[in-house]
Amino acid sequence: MNKQMNILLADDDLDDCMFFKNALEIVPITTNLKTVTNGEQLMQYLHDNIEQLPHVLFLDINMPRKNGIECLSEIKQNKKMEDLPVIMFSTSKSTDKINILFKTGADIYIRKPSNFAQLVQVIHHALPIATENIFSNGKLKYILNP
Repeated sequence: MNKQMNILLADDDLDDCMFFKNALEIVPITTNLKTVTNGEQLMQYLHDNIEQLPHVLFLDINMPRKNGIECLSEIKQNKKMEDLPVIMFSTSKSTDKINILFKTGADIYIRKPSNFAQLVQVIHHALPIATENIFSNGKLKYILNP
């Protein structure tokens, strides 16, 4: 893929955002990262950019003002946003919670890695899967655990 991939990260943990940004610089895919730090900011950003949505959204579950599950539900119920690939990004290991995320419309679930090398690895694996889903319209569900 030669063109730039626009990525939106919604996460209230500024350290996690910094690690994510640094990891993207190592992944051999040209990317442009935009971050928001709460669910209200996320939904406002998506509405403001409805004609030019990001290629993929990494969405943390636990955020202030509006959590990731509420945002995911809103995104998937909006005809203009429903095809946006959403990668849920959380520390949760709960299979019940993961099942709810997939039923709500998440494409990929990633448990946040405990170290930087693992973060680079899961991002590197998730981006091609997300873009493959964009182009094939296949609605496969993936769980990536470092």
